[in-house]
Amino acid sequence: MTIRSATIADAQALTAIYAYYVEKTPITFETEVPSVQEFAERIAKTLKRYPYLVAEEAGEIVGYAYASAYKERAAYDWTVEVTVYLAPDAKAKGLGTALYQALEEKLKAQNVVNLTACITGGNQQSEAFHENLGYRKVADFAHVGYKFNQWHDVIWMQKELQWFPEKVPAFIPNEKA
Repeated sequence: MTIRSATIADAQALTAIYAYYVEKTPITFETEVPSVQEFAERIAKTLKRYPYLVAEEAGEIVGYAYASAYKERAAYDWTVEVTVYLAPDAKAKGLGTALYQALEEKLKAQNVVNLTACITGGNQQSEAFHENLGYRKVADFAHVGYKFNQWHDVIWMQKELQWFPEKVPAFIPNEKA
């Protein structure tokens, strides 16, 4: 397995992985699969500030993970939301863990302090995955997403990546890290 930074040339492969989750699961609350062009734009926008990684096996992209802003206000710069998606046949092989570990190393270099993950309620596999990586459940919101003709809860999990008790170093955008 190889983990590398995503490029806009990966958009088609990443869209194909994401389409499964959009069309078949409530794991994402997106209801329409984005176009490859839209996905490429999302990758480019993310890479300006945060890491966006892909995992490859035998030259094929089998998963991806990225960080995004937790909130848009400047005081939140040291807190990010992390996301991972794997091809359905690539689960339970350690790829998600490897992607998150690589993502965490990059985020440490950017002086990120807190990682958050938003998980659809009832997704026990994702909740256990995050717990095993040191995340703890910090919030539970009922009935916040409506998909496939039913309401879905979300939980928020958080992990403290590193701590700066006194003077916090500046957040370093991905392009400069």
